[in-house]
Amino acid sequence: MKKGDSIFMGIANFSNFTHFKDLINALPAAYTDEMIQSEQFLLERDEKKKLEIYYAPFEYVNELAKVVIVGITPGLHQMKKSYSTVINLEDIHSDEEILHEVKKNSSFEGSMRKNLIQMLDELGLHIYLGISSTLDLFKEASHIVHTTSVLTYPVFYNGKNYNGTTPDILKTELLKKNIMEGFATEIGAIDRPLIIPLGVNVSKVLNYLAGQDYLDSNNILLGFPHPSGGNGHRHKQFAENKEQMQMMLHHYFSK
Repeated sequence: MKKGDSIFMGIANFSNFTHFKDLINALPAAYTDEMIQSEQFLLERDEKKKLEIYYAPFEYVNELAKVVIVGITPGLHQMKKSYSTVINLEDIHSDEEILHEVKKNSSFEGSMRKNLIQMLDELGLHIYLGISSTLDLFKEASHIVHTTSVLTYPVFYNGKNYNGTTPDILKTELLKKNIMEGFATEIGAIDRPLIIPLGVNVSKVLNYLAGQDYLDSNNILLGFPHPSGGNGHRHKQFAENKEQMQMMLHHYFSK
């Protein structure tokens, strides 16, 4: 896939923002969860699998990124943050600027971002990137990072945030289709970035895509734990894989 084939002006070619922008801006300032987890924002549903996929404007793609940080799917918290960002920027910025602000404000927002930064700094990624801390990736150095998810839009299983495990992400037709139409398309627009998968389920998807030649397995920082505060095993996982990940970073940045 050639650079530029699938992405134009930083907006993914699969973007639905022009359709949903007015619906988001029509929401009251104090909107409820039920207002956004509603039929008007529903993209797809699989009743048998108890899955629902809703729209959220996570469609900005940084083609010049050196680092890509990949989660499973935006959760309800990130979805709400993205809607609020759009509402607050109404009639002020271009669509591209709005979608860029959504990514900066909403990606891995909260305690997850704090844990992510702590682990990346411990690995020394900021030194390779020439910044003071990976905190800068969410501030003045945001131009060198692309944050995304293997499932672009918020997925809910039985009404709760989908965690990538139940149902199996690669054995569920609806989910696999969304991976191939979304993430697999956008990653091809970025030139050989360092890819950081957050947790084993993301790593599983990236390994599958590497096997399909959508990305290079040598560029994936395998072993990185999911930074969620709910992942009680993250400290142990990080400690067990730290040396291996540091070696991978050294090799990647020595190329």
